[in-house]
Amino acid sequence: MDTTSIKNLFKLKSVPIEPKIEQLPKTEQNTEEESPEESRKRTYHESGYRDSSRTNGNHSTLSICLDAVYSKFQNEEKEMVEKQQKLKESYVNEQKNRETEIKALTVSQETKEEQLRNKNKEIENHQNTIENLKAEILDLPRNPEKYNVKATKGASAKFWIGLILLIPITLYLATFYISTSYSAFFKSFDAKSTVIQSVLDANAWMKAWYDGFIEVAFVTLIPFVFLGLGFLIHMFGENKNRANYIKLGLLFIVTFVFDSILAYEIESKLYELNKTFDSPPFDLKIAFTKIQFWGIIFAGFIVYIIWGLVFDFVMKEHREKDKIKSEQEIRQKKVISLSEKINILKKEIEEVITNTANTKELIIKTRGRIEELQNIIDGVIIPTKDYKLYASEYVQGWITFIGEKIAVSRTEKQTMIDDCIATYNTNLENVGANSDNQNLVYLSSL
Repeated sequence: MDTTSIKNLFKLKSVPIEPKIEQLPKTEQNTEEESPEESRKRTYHESGYRDSSRTNGNHSTLSICLDAVYSKFQNEEKEMVEKQQKLKESYVNEQKNRETEIKALTVSQETKEEQLRNKNKEIENHQNTIENLKAEILDLPRNPEKYNVKATKGASAKFWIGLILLIPITLYLATFYISTSYSAFFKSFDAKSTVIQSVLDANAWMKAWYDGFIEVAFVTLIPFVFLGLGFLIHMFGENKNRANYIKLGLLFIVTFVFDSILAYEIESKLYELNKTFDSPPFDLKIAFTKIQFWGIIFAGFIVYIIWGLVFDFVMKEHREKDKIKSEQEIRQKKVISLSEKINILKKEIEEVITNTANTKELIIKTRGRIEELQNIIDGVIIPTKDYKLYASEYVQGWITFIGEKIAVSRTEKQTMIDDCIATYNTNLENVGANSDNQNLVYLSSL
């Protein structure tokens, strides 16, 4: 019964004036048929009536009595083992669930810590590998055989030396074949010119330009024919087999024959320019006896062979250089790949660290909750809705005595009842029983 019911019960009731005698209220109910709860309520009601009779319904004394009632209620609840077990059942179950959760969180925590150790170890291994690869990249040009790279040490220097030599030789061949081809096929010789001037004309290309498109195109492009033949020397020399050796031999023969033709044509023109009536017709037999003939051949053919050999050497050195560069690039790609893996691992570690911190915090909170639950289980749970019920019975008994036995005016009696109800409400507030949630429980330190 709530305070409003108590107040309404006695607010308008007419109270007769009778002598003050200590007397318990009469009840028509058969106590043998009462349930334990009804018996307990009746006991609190009678206690309130009796205590009120001893103090003439004084509301100040009621406050002290309600404190005693609350202590009595606590002791009674403490002795009710089965009821306490039932009240604590939800807390016991929650504690078990929390302990299971702690075990799962601990296993998860250990797993995360193991992941951290593994990932840190993996990063350390990758960093060591990267340092080794960087050292190998720097050391490869000096010691290629150390890394099973079949490349000649110092190939880079040889490559640049060969390339430097190849440039002037190429310019020489271009100059030589432009001049000799123009002299052999297009030039008109002058008797006043020397042999060198007739063979190597400094203005050969300009004269061919003025002679026509065919002439200038021929003398301009013919050096590339010999450069191409020199390139073929390199190509045939890469794969050393019988067929390539035959092709290489034929290539030398063709080049020698072409140079011989140029030399023959030039020598023929020089011979015709200087012959007399007694001179025989110019032929190969006569050409073979001329120093200029052989000079022209070897000035082109030998240099052409030298160009081909130098070009072949440069290409081989470049290939050696490419082997080292290729191995360096392979290692550099590995460095980049490992660096990317390290960045990924670092991000994963950050996530694991965050999860680990969250898990630790959750473990701490869960352990704190387990301790709270254990304190509740070890203590006494006071069901406030039950206390409120029995306290109201006690106050009803107290007010019943006021209404029946206190001989004062109606106004004074109502004032006494209001003061008692106010004291009752204050007590409920103090013990935490005047809550909207009637199922609220709290821990007693008893």
